[in-house]
Amino acid sequence: MELETVSTNRSHGGKQGVYRHASLETGTPMTFSVFVPDHKEGVRLPVLWYLSGLTCTHANVTEKGEFREACARHGIIFVAPDTSPRGDDVPDDEAYDFGKGAGFYVDATQEPWARHYRMRSYIERELPEVVAHHFPADMARQGITGHSMGGHGALTLALRNADRFRSVSAFSPIVSPLECAWGVKALTRYLGEDRAGWRQYDACALIEDGCRVADILVDQGTADGFLEEQLKTHLLVDACEKAGQPATVRMQEGYDHSYYFISTFMAEHVGWHAARLRA
Repeated sequence: MELETVSTNRSHGGKQGVYRHASLETGTPMTFSVFVPDHKEGVRLPVLWYLSGLTCTHANVTEKGEFREACARHGIIFVAPDTSPRGDDVPDDEAYDFGKGAGFYVDATQEPWARHYRMRSYIERELPEVVAHHFPADMARQGITGHSMGGHGALTLALRNADRFRSVSAFSPIVSPLECAWGVKALTRYLGEDRAGWRQYDACALIEDGCRVADILVDQGTADGFLEEQLKTHLLVDACEKAGQPATVRMQEGYDHSYYFISTFMAEHVGWHAARLRA
């Protein structure tokens, strides 16, 4: 549980920190950021997890997400992990959509990826224990959100752990990795050829297979260049409608895939989670 403080900054009446620890799951050092609003001594605050997308680290949302004012106002801790293991000994790929920066929030079973690429277990089990130990987090009140590959991670983690996450939202998520090139490439190389084993990492498949959460909020830009070929938002809409899974999917006119889009709607998402994370 030893934690190294990389940096801290005062912001919006709270502390924005970046931290590093030795992960047993990935076998590497892992860096993550945490924003903790000012609060009364002894008070424990709800936690909102944010999972980033392809090529990103914790730094993208920490520097560009514009979440701190809303988190300070609602009294929410904001945790942003990395997207994959890092280090010279970690296998990688030349393509941007696989390897480092593209862990897809799975536990890899195929070599050479299986040793280090265990982002599912890292996010589901190990990092929550670290956060609970070092920060004033109320782990009975957790929400999760994410962007693109991280939106896929947020949806699938919440659907698999509905007893843990009271709320889930996403920005331009990959809703069905089984049905897009990004997902097929990643799941084949991390997990092997058996597509039945992929279903636990596909939000639409999980909903089809009976997983449920109280509600889902998704924002998707209509000018997103990845919408038609990779994100396929309509598949999530169809799966939720067929299963009776409550979901609000908002197509935001003219917005793209960038943090200009995410930061525009971030405060709304924080507020939406806050309403569901109140005691």
